[in-house]
Amino acid sequence: MGSLLDEARGLLPEAVALRRRLHASPELGLELPQTRQAVLEALDGLGLEIATGGRTSAVVATLRGARRGPTVLLRADMDALPLQEETGLDFASRRAGAMHACGHDAHVAMLAGAARLLSARRSELAGSVKLLFQPGEEGYGGMRILLEEGLLRDGAPPAAAFAIHVDPTLQAGCVAARPGPLLASADVLSIEIAGRGGHASMPHHARDPIPVACELVLALQSLVTRRVDPFDPVVLTVARIDAGTTDNVIPATARLLGTIRSVSEAARRAVHEGVRRVAAGVAAAHEVEARVQVLEGYPVTVNHEGFVRFARRVAGELLGAERWIEMRAPIMGAEDFSYLLQEVPGAMVFLGVRPADRRPEPLHSNRMVLDEDALAVGIALHAATATRWLAESAA
Repeated sequence: MGSLLDEARGLLPEAVALRRRLHASPELGLELPQTRQAVLEALDGLGLEIATGGRTSAVVATLRGARRGPTVLLRADMDALPLQEETGLDFASRRAGAMHACGHDAHVAMLAGAARLLSARRSELAGSVKLLFQPGEEGYGGMRILLEEGLLRDGAPPAAAFAIHVDPTLQAGCVAARPGPLLASADVLSIEIAGRGGHASMPHHARDPIPVACELVLALQSLVTRRVDPFDPVVLTVARIDAGTTDNVIPATARLLGTIRSVSEAARRAVHEGVRRVAAGVAAAHEVEARVQVLEGYPVTVNHEGFVRFARRVAGELLGAERWIEMRAPIMGAEDFSYLLQEVPGAMVFLGVRPADRRPEPLHSNRMVLDEDALAVGIALHAATATRWLAESAA
């Protein structure tokens, strides 16, 4: 374990260079041609079996060990966010309206570094390592598409899966996770309130949807606080209200747009039903119509308990037990790694990358920066997790 970390530190300059290359040229969505090319160049010469193509710019690289055995999958997401960067970094995004504000550039760099470490240990591996560089995590469901295309059917299907996500608010070099729900499901809520327009001076001749929309926002908050078990939490946020065109016209419609987050399927279904019930009741009280649409997004990310115990042990041996943080509660963000964990046992962990010389900014902030020295920990943790899991599976 100690030698892995030392070797990972030796690879840090290459990892930082790759991370900065990606950071300066972020790409959005499922088609990431420049990012894919950078990944392929980083993996060149390592003796990996490379697969690309399909409906995305994914790269799946398989490292076959010297001995037969199971396959473990390591994953890094590659896509950026639609944000205008304001970090002031020398290598800041050169693409207007796009930024790596969720650390996916670091994820790619760490997994590419781990590929180099693992390929040098091919003779020690009793099985295979599948390295997945995945596009489209930020709302595009890239993982779901890859599963539909046969990620678990092509070649030897993985028997376990592992991912690292950076956290710029966590002390650099620390690793955090928990068994069970780690991240929430994410659903889009859209409600159209159909009333009847009219003159703003004569609301009694109209069916004004605006006060109904305001009342409905408050009623939905009461649904969460009074009908949802606080030990199985839900977040419902109305983030946008659209209605009207000018000061003296009552509009015919108003629209609400928001998000629903939950950490269990039971709570998720209960809130979906409750939203429709409350919307229909409030609308009926005001003689308007509420048209509710819930677009289901990523499911709950559920870490498998046994794999979290294993990851804790590996991280402790690699970094010291004091660097492991057991999370007390899930985070209400969402991840499409959840789709893979529904099919394959495994876990996602958070790696602290909080910079020592700057005020920490959270993920998805256009001022988010990270401590690049921590990438060495991620490289070593990927490699240690894969080698140890294969060794113990073969024992």
